Amino acid sequence: MLATSALKRANKKDVLAVLPKRRREAHKGDHGRLVVVGGGSRYIGAPALAGLAALRSGVDLAIVAAPEKAAWTINSFSPDLITIKLPCRDLEPSALPELWSEFERSTAVIVGPGLGTLAKTRDAAIEIAHTLKEKHANLPALFDADGLKALASERDLARGLPWVLTPHAREFEILTGADLPTDVQGRAEQVELAAQGLGCVVLLKAYIDVIASPTGEVRINSTGNPGMTVGGTGDVLSGIVGAFLAQGTQPFKAAVAGAWACGRAGDLCLREKGYEFVASDLIEKLPEVFKEVRKRR
Repeated sequence: MLATSALKRANKKDVLAVLPKRRREAHKGDHGRLVVVGGGSRYIGAPALAGLAALRSGVDLAIVAAPEKAAWTINSFSPDLITIKLPCRDLEPSALPELWSEFERSTAVIVGPGLGTLAKTRDAAIEIAHTLKEKHANLPALFDADGLKALASERDLARGLPWVLTPHAREFEILTGADLPTDVQGRAEQVELAAQGLGCVVLLKAYIDVIASPTGEVRINSTGNPGMTVGGTGDVLSGIVGAFLAQGTQPFKAAVAGAWACGRAGDLCLREKGYEFVASDLIEKLPEVFKEVRKRR
């Protein structure tokens, strides 16, 4: 492990490297089809934030698969989101067959925003993970929030798959069983060990993000600010990384670029609004972030 001073920081070049050059003859779907599985009777906004952030990050289609009532509400948020209305109040295994055909047509999947922690929902999330592993091993996936917590009971599921896990500190401890040090050096070492142990990319969300791959790559990210403690910013991050995955970016590169872009959007919000901004403000700043990055070409 490198000393803290030698840990490489994410930067604009990491984002520029994952932004596709668009062909004049491109058509709908060429830049990704992302499915977001989330939402429930309590949390409805989370999967919508992820889907909208993905659209603002260049994905062509963002499809939110949510329990029926939640999905109808999500439709009212934005005409840009497509929804799959699952036959349940909160996600449960009996509703999952509605998803399988969508996975066949998708280029990436996000599992977790707003799912909730009911036992049946946890079981459904684990079944989704097993299905992705057994039938769609090459399909990139991001697990966040309650989807991430479900994986804590089966830590070997992600091994060798193109998956990204995006825990905050408490979720990291639930997922790995390990306490996080307070210093950046110690955290970087712990996240590196976790990525190697889990066999996939891990993005620890914190005041300094740490991103590690199972092959020993480690990056840190210092964009962002304390205003981003507001609820929903993690869902925006998931949407950004999910969009990059859906457009064919390798998981580690997608996570590094997503962390920088999300934090940069937060910094632009801080400059304009002070600390009193909300997650949807981040989404509106994403086009400005990507315009800024493309100026380097």
